[in-house]
Amino acid sequence: MPPLPGAELVQTPVQLYRYLLRCCKQLPAKNIQQHYKHAVRQNFKVHADEDDPERIKQIIKRAIEDADWILSKVRVHQELAN
Repeated sequence: MPPLPGAELVQTPVQLYRYLLRCCKQLPAKNIQQHYKHAVRQNFKVHADEDDPERIKQIIKRAIEDADWILSKVRVHQELAN
């Protein structure tokens, strides 16, 4: 299950960027949110010159999977804390 509804609609880097920033809002603490927002921005700068459509699809797929993994870990941790 993707971290937020609409993951299956992400097709472009700009859509991915916005999606990942929305995922950051799901994180519990402001400092954690800021950390991941910074990481998202940095990764977009690193991959800004990518022009291979297949590679872009791979990056989008991996980024959504990573966001799902992070948010599922946070959910599990929160459930254990309760």
